[in-house]
Amino acid sequence: MKSIDLVYFNAGGGHRSAALALDAVIRELSLPWSVRLVNLFEVLDPRDVFGKTTGMKPENYYNARLARGWTLGLGQELKVLQALIRLSHKSLTAQLQRYWQKSKPDMVVSLVPNFNRAMYQALTAARPGAPYVTILTDFADSPPHFWIEPRQAQHLICGTAKAVAQAQAAGYDDANIHATSGMIIRPDFYRDLTMDRRAERVKLQLDPDRPTGIVMFGGHGSKAMRRIVKRLDDTQLILVCGHNSALADELRAMIAGAPRAVVGFSTQVRYFMQLSDFFIGKPGPGSISEAIQQRLPVIVVRNAWTMPQERYNADWVEEHNAGLVLDSFAAVRGAVSVLNARMHEYRAAVARIHNRAIYEIPEILEGILQADRAQQCERRSFRTSASIH
Repeated sequence: MKSIDLVYFNAGGGHRSAALALDAVIRELSLPWSVRLVNLFEVLDPRDVFGKTTGMKPENYYNARLARGWTLGLGQELKVLQALIRLSHKSLTAQLQRYWQKSKPDMVVSLVPNFNRAMYQALTAARPGAPYVTILTDFADSPPHFWIEPRQAQHLICGTAKAVAQAQAAGYDDANIHATSGMIIRPDFYRDLTMDRRAERVKLQLDPDRPTGIVMFGGHGSKAMRRIVKRLDDTQLILVCGHNSALADELRAMIAGAPRAVVGFSTQVRYFMQLSDFFIGKPGPGSISEAIQQRLPVIVVRNAWTMPQERYNADWVEEHNAGLVLDSFAAVRGAVSVLNARMHEYRAAVARIHNRAIYEIPEILEGILQADRAQQCERRSFRTSASIH
């Protein structure tokens, strides 16, 4: 049985969600693999020195900033982070090499950015010949070297034509570039869900016949939801606040001219999307992909506060006519009016997008393992032939 490490971390939540989704579908398909979920930060800092020194884990600091909307300047901070990773490259690689020398994976699959050079070199040193795969969980490699490291003999799994073109420009052979039809989302988003939509809306004290938007900003919410709610005082909304209970309490207390349902952290995001007609939120790859899978047009923003790695996501929305991209949520009221007036057009565009990435990726990984087995057989055959002669 082949052992496969899926490497993730908790910054933003999307990387962990992608790893869990991929693990779930591998088990669902009964593939003969032993899958290990590996938290990169736990490998690099097993004693939590950073957390004990600063009082906060690095991913928690990042998530707290998202919840408060403190994203301006993250582009410059990202450059500093990448510089620090380059300076720490030798020690990072040595630590990862020791880890994989002990755990002996047959394949490593990365679902995280920025660390792929160190992880690739560590695996190559610890397990020569073991395939290294990076799955881009963003729509593109933005900024450069966020996901795609040039001149590495590894595999890249890309969910958009833009990412494929970037991989080609970075010098990767076509055999090492694997295109999918979109981003990873949980397999339950593909299962049949039979419900009485009107009755379920009534259960949430919503008007069953009124156009309804779902507002989401990831697992930690965002103070931007307050501004959206104030501007859409007469729009029926489902507000998903994630772990941000203080925000949920504040939104419940706000006076509204239309029914609203305020939800805390929930594993039933698909259920709430099924009760909605459109999505409002940040241009995160997971939330956009989940909304579109549920046939919801989206309203997102792209401005100086948008994180660098998510800016192309908004471009992608425009390219596919999957919704509206705003400079600011100050214009959200007009955007909702436009969307409702042209809902048939936007729904038709969204319906043309078919994302099966979560089921395509296991096939890609199996193909990589089969090619690796064939290469190993060729090398053994060559050594045997050489020794005879």
